[in-house]
Amino acid sequence: MSQPTVEANGVEFVYLEAGPADGPLALCLHGFPDTAHTWRHLLRALGDAGYHAVAPFLRAYAPTAIPADGQYQTGALARDVNALHEALGGTGDAVVVGHDWGALATYGAVAHQPDRWRRVVTAAVPPTQSVMSSFFSYDQLHRSWYTFFFQIRGLAEAVVARRDGAFIERLWRDWSPGWELPADELAAVKATFAKPGVVHASLGYYRAMFDLAARDARTVRARLARPIEVPTLALTGALDGCMDTRLHDTAMRPADFPRGLRVERIEGAGHFLHQEKPDEVNALILDWLRSRA
Repeated sequence: MSQPTVEANGVEFVYLEAGPADGPLALCLHGFPDTAHTWRHLLRALGDAGYHAVAPFLRAYAPTAIPADGQYQTGALARDVNALHEALGGTGDAVVVGHDWGALATYGAVAHQPDRWRRVVTAAVPPTQSVMSSFFSYDQLHRSWYTFFFQIRGLAEAVVARRDGAFIERLWRDWSPGWELPADELAAVKATFAKPGVVHASLGYYRAMFDLAARDARTVRARLARPIEVPTLALTGALDGCMDTRLHDTAMRPADFPRGLRVERIEGAGHFLHQEKPDEVNALILDWLRSRA
């Protein structure tokens, strides 16, 4: 797969792609601690199905540039997604797939500009407002300890970077228990986080969650509370060690998805369900994208 670049929302994005350039856009968004290579299985499947499948490295995830504005709020991510749609020639037939932070970016982008997207797929993470409210649950607080640790500037960067990314490797194992990321893929993830500035910037995503004084935080929160006006497939791994999978039953209210919501739980998979069970997940996604219901 090639790695071209595109400028969107003031950031130079590097991306992976597959499929015909004139096919409908299928934008695939990764999370933390991860890279665009997480979509290697799905990109091929989407490309074979006729989509122009694109997986960008998110802002500040090398080789994509670290943004000059230093913004990592969900609103900034949402603007990135819609700007990528524009820059890549997306139309109303475009679809978007997001995992982890990519899922939050997806909800935000679709809430802002639903007419750009025909279908939505998210994996592992419910909408922003549901995630924030979940912090009042002991079970989710237990899983989300790292979010609060990441608020300790300097120390968190040092711990994540030390011992050749051992912290990152442990997160993968804890979040997808009983499954091992292939060694070459793990090495690629660690190589991204070894690039200058990437650890600090990626932790900025978590610090922005609590930056209520950010210039657009109030406006963005109001927009993110809007219903998702695009049919949505939400996937969750039954063994997810990062997000309480039960949130997909209790926090994802059908009323917030007036155009339709389908929740699928992947048994025997954890947080990185799209890598653990690629055949099953890809089949569900392709079936959803084909559906007109």
